[in-house]
Amino acid sequence: MSADSAALYAGIPILTAAPEYPARLVGVVPLTEDVSVGGYQQRAHAAIDEILAAGRTAIVVGGTGLYLRAALSDLELPPPPAPGERERWDAVYDELGPERAHALLAERDSAAAARVHANDRRRVVRALELAAAGSSLAPPADRLWADDQRRSTLLVGVAGGDDARIRRRVEHQLAAGVVDEARRAWAEPLSETARNVLGLEEFATRAPDEAAEAVVTATRRLASYQRKWLRRLPSAATLAADRAPEELADEILALAGTGKRLPRR
Repeated sequence: MSADSAALYAGIPILTAAPEYPARLVGVVPLTEDVSVGGYQQRAHAAIDEILAAGRTAIVVGGTGLYLRAALSDLELPPPPAPGERERWDAVYDELGPERAHALLAERDSAAAARVHANDRRRVVRALELAAAGSSLAPPADRLWADDQRRSTLLVGVAGGDDARIRRRVEHQLAAGVVDEARRAWAEPLSETARNVLGLEEFATRAPDEAAEAVVTATRRLASYQRKWLRRLPSAATLAADRAPEELADEILALAGTGKRLPRR
């Protein structure tokens, strides 16, 4: 099962590196639909519970750190915006400008304002939405990095993501036809979150070589962010990626069989 926010989308399998074999929560959302962590969490919990009820092992692979955390835990998430609220606060941000909109947020929710830069339009608007709804982007009890899970879970990270691997991945995407795929998708109606899928705009609107460099740079930043997530998850064991996939799989299976944790590396 995937914990990748981009892999949820149908229609861009090359861009999202969708597996050729069937996998849960891959290609299940149209590009016209916005996705949220809360919506993903509901899908993920239902999929995991169904797999376990059938007597099978659920393997969650990702991806996006927050989505992985949401899949494995009962993480309490902020409520979705009420109808029309997103548009209302977007208009407020446009009318006031970044600095004054951020100042308004500071008046209503100083803790959230401390976490959000004035130029981060999406998060300022979301924080204002939540403040108006009596919630906060910075809840007093932040369980984001807690070590609780809904089910008994073996958490393993693979330390990879070096430049050579990232470049090979992008080269493979180019050879597989990612430019045509992205341009077809970009020409159709897209939700806000679909437009933000890494590489979609770049491959759709830039020359292939220029797009490839931009995607390599963005993927490098994402890999660094994923490593930070992994380091902050207390129960995660980390395996080196300098071995064949079969060796890694054997080590994970051995770890699952003994119930022991591997030391961090």
